[in-house]
Amino acid sequence: MPSERRTYCVYIMGSLSGTLYIGMTGNLHKRVFEHKFHRIEGFTDKYQVERLLYWESFDDVQKAINREKQLKGWRRSKKIALIESLNPHWLDFAREWFPWMTDSGASIGPSSTPDKKASSVEPSTKCHPERSNSVREANGIVESKDP
Repeated sequence: MPSERRTYCVYIMGSLSGTLYIGMTGNLHKRVFEHKFHRIEGFTDKYQVERLLYWESFDDVQKAINREKQLKGWRRSKKIALIESLNPHWLDFAREWFPWMTDSGASIGPSSTPDKKASSVEPSTKCHPERSNSVREANGIVESKDP
């Protein structure tokens, strides 16, 4: 029996003050939840980095790791240009992913997780492969090594 196709996402989160965080995950929905509701102590918790501003997906974990390292090596201005190429108003793409949570992170209703609300910005499966390929091609960054 063939194994399920794995997808890995490289993403950029931001705070209202403009702090950026770049990460990589095999489950974007879960990882964004952890950032938004401060489930893990660290940089994003300390600096209130809660808004999903950009993501790309990969079928190969090594390509995702390499892309994450590449983006982390870029100047801030280049990271901002990448975000604004698809998200000029810096909207939170995950703003409707967790309607059962309050801003404080307290659960509303039953302790079990309800069905996810459909959203135009929710990734298909775990990421958003259709968008990612066109993003990389449109920005000419599929194999770019430029920091």
